[in-house]
Amino acid sequence: MKQFVGISGLLLMAGCALQGPPAQIDPATRNVILFVGDGMGISTVTAARIYAGQLAGGTGEEHSLSFEAFPNVALVKTYNTDFQVPDSAGTMTALVTGEKTRSGLLGIAGRVKRGDCAGALKNPLPTLLELAESAGYRTGVVSTATITHATPGATYAHSVERNWENDSTMPDAAKRAGCRDIARQLIEFDHGDGIEVMLGGGRAHFRSTEQTDPEHAEQRGNRADGVDLVTHWLQRGSNHTYVWNAEQFSMLEPSAADSVLGLFEPSHMRFEADRANDPAGEPSLAEMTEFALTKLAGDAPGYFLMVEGGRIDHGHHLGNAYKALEDTLAFDAAVAKAVAMTDPANTLILVTADHSHTFTISGYPRRGNPILGTVEVAPGVPLLDLSGRPYTTLGYANGPGYRETLPDLSDIDTLDPDFRQVAGYPLAAETHAGEDVAAFAQGLGADKLGGVIEQNLIYDVLFEALFGQPPAR
Repeated sequence: MKQFVGISGLLLMAGCALQGPPAQIDPATRNVILFVGDGMGISTVTAARIYAGQLAGGTGEEHSLSFEAFPNVALVKTYNTDFQVPDSAGTMTALVTGEKTRSGLLGIAGRVKRGDCAGALKNPLPTLLELAESAGYRTGVVSTATITHATPGATYAHSVERNWENDSTMPDAAKRAGCRDIARQLIEFDHGDGIEVMLGGGRAHFRSTEQTDPEHAEQRGNRADGVDLVTHWLQRGSNHTYVWNAEQFSMLEPSAADSVLGLFEPSHMRFEADRANDPAGEPSLAEMTEFALTKLAGDAPGYFLMVEGGRIDHGHHLGNAYKALEDTLAFDAAVAKAVAMTDPANTLILVTADHSHTFTISGYPRRGNPILGTVEVAPGVPLLDLSGRPYTTLGYANGPGYRETLPDLSDIDTLDPDFRQVAGYPLAAETHAGEDVAAFAQGLGADKLGGVIEQNLIYDVLFEALFGQPPAR
């Protein structure tokens, strides 16, 4: 069991702008699991609910996802300090530090301009994961994106540019000034005794350009400094374990290593719809969540775990509702696994999104109409647009699905996994959207969540559940 450090002391050591509660804290085990469905706006939740219900043989509309049964719900404002429609870096920073910030910044105060390395070094925002580690809690970060991507990165890193995932993406001036890339910050994380569980994609950010990927021989690492950060990390601890494929993951014993690093793809992990095609295999989000919870569970003071369904967002950026919804269901399965493995008396599970997407559900389809299909008012009776063509229930306001000449969907299989819904404006990638997202909570301190709130106030709910008292502002 880790040595416990008072929260007031660790906040002082971290130079935190927020004042923490006094060192006297409820000694009972307190656990917090933060689930972030990246890009999982309310329309995505609704469509995924219907999709899941239809896969189960029902009409779909009456179905519920696992977290929709949680008793406490809020609507969350997602804007960044400088953007009406936000990005994941600023929004995740709000969730895990209690302060809103600029788009593109990870764990850095909003007074700093994006790309300003000197300003970043003077204005870090301590994260909940860092505070938990310094206080003796066990911690974990799980994602289907690269482990250095904006959402997971914001839990442990401080960067004035979210794209500095490895050193080759950084300007030389930033390196000389002392800024570190996000992958290096994960490997050199020095709070407490280190993060116990780190699972996701992004091998290339940890490997040098001289190294061939173990799974994809045609690919090499991204690091220009010649450093193999995986080896560097293994040498930093006497009981560190690294895995990169499904077989190695399946052989892991949660109690056999002090810390586990799993990097299952050079870049992001596969979409759930494509995961079975991975040559080396990779675990599902639910399997990674199960492993993390098994490893982190134990004695007081408890644990903090962040789990991201990162590829929901990427499916939407592609204008591909099928991939986005499949990953939403994989995310829901991970939540269900956590619910089954934990006790609400000592564990808060909070499910939310960092932002939404321009994803819409419309067109007056009949009850039970296939959610990925064209709009029908009765079986076999399509509802047509003004040009006499069928159209889909799901669509996007912008993105790669734009067609200058609208296709006749009578001859197109909209259920095809590679089908892109029609978009209103032509963009290389569909964008985020700015409406509120939902937050769902159950368990320890969940009653603190409710109403229409600023995104950074979710941090207060998480902090109080973990440490027994709210942060003083």
